Amino acid sequence: MGKKLSVFASGNGTNYEAIAKACADGRLDAEVAILVCDKPGAFVVERAARFGTPTFVFNPKDYACKADFEREIADRMDALGIDLVCLAGYMRIIGEELLSRYGGRIINIHPSLLPAFRGARAVEQAVEYGVKVYGVTVHWVDESLDGGRIIAQRAFEYDGNDPEEVHRLDQVIEHQLYVETIKKLIDK
Repeated sequence: MGKKLSVFASGNGTNYEAIAKACADGRLDAEVAILVCDKPGAFVVERAARFGTPTFVFNPKDYACKADFEREIADRMDALGIDLVCLAGYMRIIGEELLSRYGGRIINIHPSLLPAFRGARAVEQAVEYGVKVYGVTVHWVDESLDGGRIIAQRAFEYDGNDPEEVHRLDQVIEHQLYVETIKKLIDK
């Protein structure tokens, strides 16, 4: 059997689904061994159920602090033998507990050409700034906000001012680039 992936998501889950499909159809020699979701009721949980992916869904408010829920996540991943953690729309900054145990094995996909436009409103910031070249970045996760070493990037031109259109264009690239990048990392 191939590598074991953990996918973290907080919302709709299209990147989770792209990864799960690539595992199911053999493009990735891997399995999504667990989906971690910090938003009970997020649509990604339904997507995971359709793929038969085990989930750990939690409400951060049920824990005294970030270290407590990150410790539980890491313990669950340790028990599964997770090789690579893929953040796919997980809207929390990874803390010391996960970094100390999985540092160097956590990647993220971000909807801008980093180091430009870090954070949750990257597309909106880029549109407000009036950029003409947008893109997607896959990077290693460290203690900084969207500041880890870049693994892969892909750009596209857009001369409009509609953030929703940019998000749609970004997603097409994200689904391809994330799977391609995960493949390169796990096939090493």
